[in-house]
Amino acid sequence: MKKFLATICAEDFRSKDNKMIRSKGFSLLILSLLILSLMTGCGDEKSVSSDEKTFTYGTVAYGVAMENAGTNPHESYSGWSTLRYGIGETLFKFNERMELEPWLAESFEQVDDFTVKIKIKDAATFSNGKKVDGAAVKACLEDLIAKHDRAPRDLKISSIEADGQFITIKSADKVPALLNYLSDPYGCIVDVDAGIKDNIVVGTGPYKAVKVTDTQIDLVPNENYWGAVKPKMNKVIVKSITDGDTLTMSMQNGELDAVQGLPYSSLKLFKEGYKISQVDTSRAYQAAFNFKTPALQDINVRKAISMAIDKDNFTKVLLSGNGTPAVGPFPANLPFGDDKVHAVPYDLDGAKKILADAGWFDSDGDGYVDKDGKNLELRWLTYTSRQELPLLAEAAQANLKKIGVKLNVNATDNYKSFLKSGDYDIFSKAIVTAPTGDGEYYFTSHIVPGAVDNAGFYDSATISQLEDELHNTFGADKRSELVIKMSQQVLDDCALVYASHLRMSFVMKPNVEGFKAHPSDYYEITAELNK
Repeated sequence: MKKFLATICAEDFRSKDNKMIRSKGFSLLILSLLILSLMTGCGDEKSVSSDEKTFTYGTVAYGVAMENAGTNPHESYSGWSTLRYGIGETLFKFNERMELEPWLAESFEQVDDFTVKIKIKDAATFSNGKKVDGAAVKACLEDLIAKHDRAPRDLKISSIEADGQFITIKSADKVPALLNYLSDPYGCIVDVDAGIKDNIVVGTGPYKAVKVTDTQIDLVPNENYWGAVKPKMNKVIVKSITDGDTLTMSMQNGELDAVQGLPYSSLKLFKEGYKISQVDTSRAYQAAFNFKTPALQDINVRKAISMAIDKDNFTKVLLSGNGTPAVGPFPANLPFGDDKVHAVPYDLDGAKKILADAGWFDSDGDGYVDKDGKNLELRWLTYTSRQELPLLAEAAQANLKKIGVKLNVNATDNYKSFLKSGDYDIFSKAIVTAPTGDGEYYFTSHIVPGAVDNAGFYDSATISQLEDELHNTFGADKRSELVIKMSQQVLDDCALVYASHLRMSFVMKPNVEGFKAHPSDYYEITAELNK
């Protein structure tokens, strides 16, 4: 039929004596076929089903710089991509109030302070059709603690036993937040026996990856999905687009169905004719002082710099109000959040006085304070894949100049090489501080001595003591009290500056359904997604 249509497009139908055929019936046949050819595309050999639905999603939150390029949850932060994009699921998940609910798990029993017994849902299956039983979960978790950089320290698992649909986990120490940690993206349950092919894991989510690169993930429905709600899209394409202008234009011209991470100045362009889903999250924009830098070993210098960061202006002007000025690491909507702690105020004159009292003066009139013949000159390291971070660096640079501190900004997505070499004095990043709904996660990953992401090499005996106590304390209220004490200690030491907490925004076409921002910053592509 396609070749016949192509012939119609290319030739006239003529009789042997070169006279146009005038048969009424045949003329109607030709007209019908011509109309059909126009509808399908003249000479086009490809057939497109009108029932096929593709969802194309542009995001700034996927890529090498975010350490989440890939789908293997046992590698760095790649579990975020596994969980966000509907490839994997955890034993438990967080609801919109950041409370734990069973997911792959049906129930659990806290046998004693060191032991928890978890029952896996009978219906749960991997995308390859294999049943998710205790043995499969055991194999996955053992692979996790053998290979991951943060999980062993969080989970402290000493043994795992499997029996049918049950697993029994024993920890070497008390781990009151064990179920919270198992709900971290690294806790996605994958079929480790199936291996990893082309950076693709076999998960349990509503979609499965068919192509994974550093800039894109292509997904198709998991035909073996065990959940009550089945995936509705024929294809999902997740694209990494880190340039804000490109992301904005791609949404405006219809290339994308939805976006995450638009420049705040662009949000107003989508107030009409689009849907917007927003939620306050625990993602904090923070700056850690490098305690190996001699000048920053003086708390007075750290305090003065902290007092020169204008958090209100950063949030209200540079972020266009899409966030809240931060006090500490956690937002006020958490029981251990900002309304429970205090930090030094924004005060340029006060900062100048503190520097002067510490012996820093502008002795040569060059506009920068100096001591022992050397200017107070610092290196601020950050990355560009989070659009807010370069803005924070530029604002800090301008304000620190006002108190006589010279700040050299290095905004690069190759920041890890500088972290490794130590070529920085302040490192600014964006971090979800309570992704597990519990404050301990942040301290064990970023604050305690030896933590994987303790970029400032902050070492506090008080913090270590409080963490030991927190790690052995059950009960939400008691744990919150300890988290508040730890947050306040960090602020009293001026070890880090917390600038803002993010309000996350998803912009989408009006026909998109089931795509909603979640306070955990997880669960983006779900079975409910439709258009």
